[in-house]
Amino acid sequence: MLNAPALEPRRDQFGRAIEYLRISVTDRCNFRCVYCMPAEGLDWLPKRDILSYEEIVAIVAQLAPLGLSRLRITGGEPTIRPDLAQLIAQLKAIPGISDIALSTNGVKLPAMAAELAAAGLDRVNISADSLRPDRIAAIARRDLKFDPVAAITAARRAGLDPVKVNVVVMRGINDDEVGDLARLTLEHVVHVRFIELMPVGEMANLTWEHVVPSDEVLSRAAEAVGPLTGAEGPARGNGPAKYFRASGAAGTVGVITPMTHTYCGSCNRVRLTADGRLRTCLYGDHEVNLRDPLRSGAALAPLFETALANKPKEHQLLQMQVGGLRALSQVGG
Repeated sequence: MLNAPALEPRRDQFGRAIEYLRISVTDRCNFRCVYCMPAEGLDWLPKRDILSYEEIVAIVAQLAPLGLSRLRITGGEPTIRPDLAQLIAQLKAIPGISDIALSTNGVKLPAMAAELAAAGLDRVNISADSLRPDRIAAIARRDLKFDPVAAITAARRAGLDPVKVNVVVMRGINDDEVGDLARLTLEHVVHVRFIELMPVGEMANLTWEHVVPSDEVLSRAAEAVGPLTGAEGPARGNGPAKYFRASGAAGTVGVITPMTHTYCGSCNRVRLTADGRLRTCLYGDHEVNLRDPLRSGAALAPLFETALANKPKEHQLLQMQVGGLRALSQVGG
């Protein structure tokens, strides 16, 4: 039954097919990015509250028959949790699971990409908000000598495809690098996606004044690489991004627009937090505890069905309602 065809996904109350689960394996991170976490004061979850790998596998095994076929491993930073390849191999062996992706800051990817690919990882998203070492350290509040191009190269060599590069654009902080980042697509088979900043939680240092609309981002990118025309996104994992390509470019430029052009109408995902709560909207306050019922031996399918029946129509981010989040790291973005 390995890689058996996915079953028809369950639909929420608005008819959206839910086939995609994002799994946070840790709330910890080796960065502390300005748009993701407060500089200090965010307590880590106690180890007893964190789902074990065996529990994550057990949850996915119960939910896959309900039509979940695509997984994304997130954090925090997932590569800092030991034996991540072991989890990926176990998840890939679950009937119906056809695609596993990883979201990472890329620091450990050069050392881990080959092992993760061998375990069954299909593709990777690398967060790279700058190409300048000093600026990377300033945004991340950690100087780990991260080289985004080295991470991209490692992923490509390992056969992870597509490779996506996620850039959170912040006015006055890194928006002057839009052109440089867009130029990566001229020579590299990568998909550079510019994400509108989402002011969230206690990151009071970032406000609406730091949001750069996607239309402005695309204009700056075109100045650097030439006219952009609409393009097909990657064959796998084509989510809310809209893609464009410069003439002759190896890769594409994309934009993700939670602030100016919401895409809630096509949402196909739910999120599992590191401590076992199923969140039906990134910025909603609706969540269902799966960890405790799992540990008591209860069936999870009815809880999943109930969760989908209460999945909200859209987020309330524009009204600055963030579902109690202090940090994006709590749910993996």
